[in-house]
Amino acid sequence: MNPADINCVEACVNGCVLGDQCPNLEYRAQASQFIASTSLDDMLAIAEEAVRKKTLERVSEAPQWVFPEDGV
Repeated sequence: MNPADINCVEACVNGCVLGDQCPNLEYRAQASQFIASTSLDDMLAIAEEAVRKKTLERVSEAPQWVFPEDGV
């Protein structure tokens, strides 16, 4: 199986299908390290902060008007 022919988003839903040939091994190791060394409370605080920032971004943006195409 050629790693370039695999769409990991679809093929690896239930786990990596490439094993040691996975091009994302580095990221998998980083994620495992983060999960092992970060408390659930800290993860929830990180998620809450991300949601707060995203909400502030949306509120501070000017409204975007969508105009139908001519002739529709």
